[in-house]
Amino acid sequence: MTSGNLLTDNPELYEARFPDPERLAGRWAEDCLRRYGAGPRVLDLGCGTGRDAARLHGSGRSVVGADLSEEMLAYARDRHPGPRYVRADLRDFSLGHGEFDAAVCLDSSLLYCHTNDDLDGFLASCRRSLVPGGLLVAEMRNGAYFLGRNDLLNTPRHNTLSWQGVSYRSATTLRIDRTAQLLRRTRTWTADDGSPPVEQFSAWRLLLPQELRHFLTSHGFTVLALHDGPGPRTEPPWQEGDLPGTAADADRLHVVARLDG
Repeated sequence: MTSGNLLTDNPELYEARFPDPERLAGRWAEDCLRRYGAGPRVLDLGCGTGRDAARLHGSGRSVVGADLSEEMLAYARDRHPGPRYVRADLRDFSLGHGEFDAAVCLDSSLLYCHTNDDLDGFLASCRRSLVPGGLLVAEMRNGAYFLGRNDLLNTPRHNTLSWQGVSYRSATTLRIDRTAQLLRRTRTWTADDGSPPVEQFSAWRLLLPQELRHFLTSHGFTVLALHDGPGPRTEPPWQEGDLPGTAADADRLHVVARLDG
């Protein structure tokens, strides 16, 4: 059967499936903000369960976390307090003019902007929200990785986990929709509690590094860093003291850009 996103609808299950006990993503983002001199007011776009927003808040920043999922926001307010959490659509949001010194968008959230209009809407909204000289820090899949490579494609990848006494098994398959320039994901969940299988569909925009650079510069941003790692989801992962790389070939892409003043 087809339903909504099981992980988004069940934030506890999401954190069980994608644990980050060391808050690596939030620490990486904080390192970027410090490295490039961002002020204290931060907007976390696609904040999900609030783990990264809370980590940034714990570093002394004033943080607003924004997400489209009411379930995620309710969980964030309860489990990761400190930031202010608001509902917003990344493709077109209005959270004030010049209210933030930096915007953070992690874990491929930016790639839910599937069309050029979506991307333009996201960057125009960021431009409104940031002060002149404000930073945009983003981390996502790298479209360039899939040029000539298919090791992540078309073959199901399996994962199992236990949650609230139930054993879950997922089978995830990725394929490229070249016409739409999307990486499409089909994930089928089965559980040992007798419930019927759940089949889910989602997709990410495949952005090439120079394409991303073009979108940013056309919206008044200067790219300060654009590289494939190290980062919070690279192998090996980023560690304190690591410097930004210079290549953009591996499966993750990291960007820091400054809004022209």
